[in-house]
Amino acid sequence: MPSYEQLSELLPFGNTVLLTVECQQGVVGPDSALPELAREARDSGALANIARLVAAARESGVQVIHAIAERRPDGRGANHNARLFHAAERLPVQQLTGTAAVRVAAPIEVAEEDLVVRRLHGLSPIQGTETDALLRNLGCRTLVVTGVSANVAIPNAVFDAVNRGYTVVVPGDAIAGVPADYTPAMVRHTLALVATIVTTDEVLAGFERARRPRVTPA
Repeated sequence: MPSYEQLSELLPFGNTVLLTVECQQGVVGPDSALPELAREARDSGALANIARLVAAARESGVQVIHAIAERRPDGRGANHNARLFHAAERLPVQQLTGTAAVRVAAPIEVAEEDLVVRRLHGLSPIQGTETDALLRNLGCRTLVVTGVSANVAIPNAVFDAVNRGYTVVVPGDAIAGVPADYTPAMVRHTLALVATIVTTDEVLAGFERARRPRVTPA
């Protein structure tokens, strides 16, 4: 784990962005299309930790971006080239544009200054979306990645961000996947090779420390 000083360097004031991935009602809410994943996101504390990070980010002047996965009712533009997509088409809850399923789920709150990026295709919240351009326009150097799932979207986001030159920080207790023991294995054996793994409390401390004015000794 990095020291507070190291984490402050990783979370530079004005150059850090917090990304929430698929934290939408139809995925992690009470009427989720994926109840096992929704339950794990709640029971593990990941959803509550994401809400804490979002609130603290705003207080610290850190930009928040919410990445939402959705599809048109007619399915135009959606992928059909993997088992996952075919399975999603048969789920009782569909992530349809304009419905409650694609609203950010409680206890996470969306503020006016937040950015919401919606994608109609693919597996990544970065590849083929507005996210990369927005990050560059915001001057982002470090991307804090949170959300679901550790099975698919989170590793996609981390790899895509690293490939584009961003430093990635992953609070391991603010992501979730299924089964429960898969997430720590993914973190340890895959994400830790390319991202800095921390806890929510460490990121909160880093946000707080980064926004304090630095006093230069006389």
